[in-house]
Amino acid sequence: MNSIKFIDATLRDGSHLINHKFNKDQIKNYCKHIDDVGMHSVIVGHGYGLGASSLQAGISKLSDYEMLSTAKENLKRTKLGIYMVPGFGTINDLKSAIEIGVEVFKIGSSCTEANTTKQHIQYLSKQNKEVYGVLMMYHITDTENLVKEAKKMESYGANGIIIMDSAGASTPELVKKTICTLKESLNIQIGFHAHNNLGLAVSNTYLAIKEGANIVDGTVRGFGAGAGNCQLEAIIALLKKEEYSLENINLYKILDVSRDIVSKFSNFDNGIDDISIISGMAGVVSGFKNSVIRISKEFNIDVRDIFIELGKRKAMAGQEDMIFSIISSLKNNKN
Repeated sequence: MNSIKFIDATLRDGSHLINHKFNKDQIKNYCKHIDDVGMHSVIVGHGYGLGASSLQAGISKLSDYEMLSTAKENLKRTKLGIYMVPGFGTINDLKSAIEIGVEVFKIGSSCTEANTTKQHIQYLSKQNKEVYGVLMMYHITDTENLVKEAKKMESYGANGIIIMDSAGASTPELVKKTICTLKESLNIQIGFHAHNNLGLAVSNTYLAIKEGANIVDGTVRGFGAGAGNCQLEAIIALLKKEEYSLENINLYKILDVSRDIVSKFSNFDNGIDDISIISGMAGVVSGFKNSVIRISKEFNIDVRDIFIELGKRKAMAGQEDMIFSIISSLKNNKN
């Protein structure tokens, strides 16, 4: 059986749920307690990653430096990691992260634009850093093209490829086909980052592992954008039940972190509401949820219509401005 590597994105993907307002005490307390669980790494930062704090993507309560340095001080056994999308973050941001002590780097792009990560992955590879290429919104392209994009990241020096189901739009069949094909085509590790819009985050992650993925990229309590992510404590319990070798993982301690710490971050209840379902069906990145709800109320437009149009236009993370052009179009169609 595969040796499974768990990457914890609670303090990154979960940032979307609280409008990027994690404070120092929350980061400190979380890192102190998750450090005993056995995670491979903890990813910390703005929901859209390093350098993303802005009017467009949302302004963080703390700077990247404050978040990362606070986490680093409180992680003794677990590697500190960041996520970055070129365009939001830069090589200089990566240099600063290295100086703070970041050890794991996830560099993301749209699933059809791996070339935008070339200089960043190459730079980190030359620095002998652990770096993973992340292909977002993978459901919008075909498997053959996805393999081509993944191979580009492999050629740049990535240690692995993480497939991101950004919209929670995956079917079990798509997961199996994608991971199986990547496993046959690549010589590096493969990971899966699920969202739970259609209630399949844990099962899809399990299927990915069965097909050869060995990196689980999820969050404690499923605390993440939209309907949340693959719930780490749930997938760990399932894998233990299936007798996977997880000697370094302490299930009881991660359950404690879920109950005692993450449950107090917000009122997020892991429920799959009507908005999460429609965004998953439409294939819209989960980070859009709060903006679409807010703007739909302001302009008195059915939130579901906006998500359907965003899906048709294949909206990507950071393209929230597209919501306004859709509202204009919908209003004109009504007149």
